[in-house]
Amino acid sequence: MTTKTSLAAEQLKNDPRLAEAKKLILDAVAEHQRPLVSVRPPSPELVADYQQMLSDFGAIRGGNIFFPYLGSGIGNGPFVELADGSVKLDLITGIGVHGYGHSHPMLIEAGINAAIGDTIMQGNLQQNTNSCDISKLLTDVACESGAGLKHCFLSTSGAMANENSLKMAFQKNHPANRVIAFTHCFAGRTLGLAQVTDKAKYRVGLPDTISVDYIPFFNENDPEKSTQYAVKRFKHHVERHPGKHAALWMELIQGEGGYYEGNTEFFEALIEVARENKIAVIADEVQTFCRTTRPFAFQHFGLDKQVDLVTIGKISQVCATLFTDDYIPQPGLISQTFTGSTWAIVAAHKIVSGLIANGNFGADGKNVRLNQHFAAGLKAVGAKYPGSISGPYGVGGMIAFTPFDGSAAIASEMVKRLYDAGLMSFMAGGDPSRVRFLIPLGCVDESHIDMACQILENVVSKMV
Repeated sequence: MTTKTSLAAEQLKNDPRLAEAKKLILDAVAEHQRPLVSVRPPSPELVADYQQMLSDFGAIRGGNIFFPYLGSGIGNGPFVELADGSVKLDLITGIGVHGYGHSHPMLIEAGINAAIGDTIMQGNLQQNTNSCDISKLLTDVACESGAGLKHCFLSTSGAMANENSLKMAFQKNHPANRVIAFTHCFAGRTLGLAQVTDKAKYRVGLPDTISVDYIPFFNENDPEKSTQYAVKRFKHHVERHPGKHAALWMELIQGEGGYYEGNTEFFEALIEVARENKIAVIADEVQTFCRTTRPFAFQHFGLDKQVDLVTIGKISQVCATLFTDDYIPQPGLISQTFTGSTWAIVAAHKIVSGLIANGNFGADGKNVRLNQHFAAGLKAVGAKYPGSISGPYGVGGMIAFTPFDGSAAIASEMVKRLYDAGLMSFMAGGDPSRVRFLIPLGCVDESHIDMACQILENVVSKMV
């Protein structure tokens, strides 16, 4: 009789030589990352070659990268070393991807475990037990407060997770062919998602693929009226195109749009209209996943029993579409050669379970405490230099502020000045434009945030 312990793979995992090799690797990384505990400028002797690399890379890509950033391959939590010898405090983390920062030992070990697996990628025909493990974890966590999201399909990108959710909604609600979305939403840059994303410049030169009707997002300064108006616009679109809407597309906290947060009453009012008209409710959590008081933002807002499909990505490394029984797709609708690299799949399990075990969630969890500490620091800088910082905005691991007049030019200038000073941030929104941070929730602490606020204050003092 074959048992699990008799499997060659299990014997390899338990081989003492592998354990010793992991220890040696982790010890070596720890030794070399030890000096990376503060920002520092480039090494003069590396600058010329670095600039040439940037120039060459930009030419190959057909355009320069936003930041002059080429990592050396090592970091230490929120600190990352670049190939010019500089060290940055990274609080944008690849727009929310690196939730445990740089060179985290837990993820290095996950990478070693993945590297000794038999394949680099897992996909349509062949998936290992790792895929089953992460899918079960995600559905268990999603359903812990009563949601019916019992199914999970893995994918390589947030855009693909979003595409899959739309395909399932269209198939289930055929022949409906329209989508309701919020103004200023961001869904992705594929041919289909560029139509949903409310930014015209992302659609320049592209053919029309999906018909989208927009409704206004929640206004925290006038909750009741903004809810009434959004419902009114939703009903108007439904009446104008009866039976034609397949999905209500919802970012519960707008990310690229500027870190605007809805509330439960607002979402429930819209979901009621969707239910009355048999319209699928999709929650796009590619950016918000693991960043609020609960692993899922729909849980944060108490919408567990009201969502049909949910998409996740970024911090989870491997991305996914979760869905209820009603939206199980017909064979062939969603299938990918790659559903994710083995490292991404193994890392996803470590990241999600790690954040849960480390107390990141809850009304007084680490996500909330870090947000409050950062918000206090931003407000202190704003008070010292009146008119420089408005806000802050956002929830948990998502935090932003409006710099000075909120123009795109001033936000871009501040982001670049912060980068030069050693702090990585990015922009969000428009009219006003904001400076945003996506905190590496698995490795950052209050001292890193204090350092960020000091850098910010130094930059602001030179811009007033």
